[in-house]
Amino acid sequence: MNIQWYPGHMAKTRRLISENLKIVDAVAELVDARIPRSSRNPDIDGITGHKPKIIILNKSDMADPAANKRWIDHYKSMGRAAIAVDSISGAGIGGLKTAFESILQEKNRRDTERGMKVRPPRIMVVGIPNVGKSSFINRLSKRAGAKTGDTPGITRDKQWIRISGGYELLDTPGILWPRFDDPTTGLYLAFTGAIKDEVYDVVEAGAHLCSYFAEKYPENIIERYRLGDINNMKGYEILTEIGRKRGCIISGGEVDMGRAARILLDEFRACRLGRITLEMPEDYDE
Repeated sequence: MNIQWYPGHMAKTRRLISENLKIVDAVAELVDARIPRSSRNPDIDGITGHKPKIIILNKSDMADPAANKRWIDHYKSMGRAAIAVDSISGAGIGGLKTAFESILQEKNRRDTERGMKVRPPRIMVVGIPNVGKSSFINRLSKRAGAKTGDTPGITRDKQWIRISGGYELLDTPGILWPRFDDPTTGLYLAFTGAIKDEVYDVVEAGAHLCSYFAEKYPENIIERYRLGDINNMKGYEILTEIGRKRGCIISGGEVDMGRAARILLDEFRACRLGRITLEMPEDYDE
C-alpha cells in the first residue's frame, strides 16, 4: 500500500516558511509522539537551515510513556533538543520556557557581546498536518485563537501569537513533503489522521493496523474488541472479526469492512486502544 498526498497549498507553505525565517530566532518542530520519525518532515531541516531548533513530541499522552523517554534520549544523543508535551492537558508545557532559553543561549550570548539588547524571542512553529500545532499555540497563549480540529490542513496561513514572557510564536500551516519514499511512513500518517481518509483505502489501512497490533500490542486489541485467539490471523481477518463484534453487518450477513475500518481508526486516534507508539528509534538506522 503506497499512500501519497501533497496538496497544492503545501508548496506555498514551504515558501512561506523560507521567507519568514529571517525574522524568527528559533524553530519549534512539532511531531506526533506516536510516530516521531514518520511525522518529521525530512525537508524541514533543509528549509530552516542553521536556526536553533527544538523537537516537540506532542500528543505524548497518547504514546507509550517509556517510548517517549527513549525518543527524547535518542534526539539528545544526536545533539538535538527535545521535549514531550500534551497540548490538551498542558503536561510538559511548563518546561518549554527553559527549553527555549537553552536553544537560544548561544544567540543571546552573541547579541550581548555585540551590545545588542536581548529581546523576547520569536519562534516559528512548524510541523506536518494534524500534529496539534494550533492546540499547542492555544495552550501557550491561553486562548482559542488558532483554529483546531481533527481534519488535516485546517491552518492555511501564518499567524502571530504573543505568549507569556513576551515570546511571539509564528504559527504556520502543516507541510508534508512531495513523496513518501517509505510506504510505512504513509501508513503511519494515515493511521494517525495526518492524511485525509479520502485519499487512501481505509479497509487496507485498517487491516495493516490490525496486523501491527497483532504483532506489537495483541492484548490491547483483544481486550477492546473482545476477540478470541488472534495468533496466526491475518490483519484482514482480524478486521473482519472486529466488524462482527461491533455489528457492522450488511445484507447477506457480510461485514461492512469500510465501517469496521473507520471504527478501528477512529478508536486508535482517540486513544481508546491504549497508549501506543508505532515506531521506536532502534527501528531505524540514522
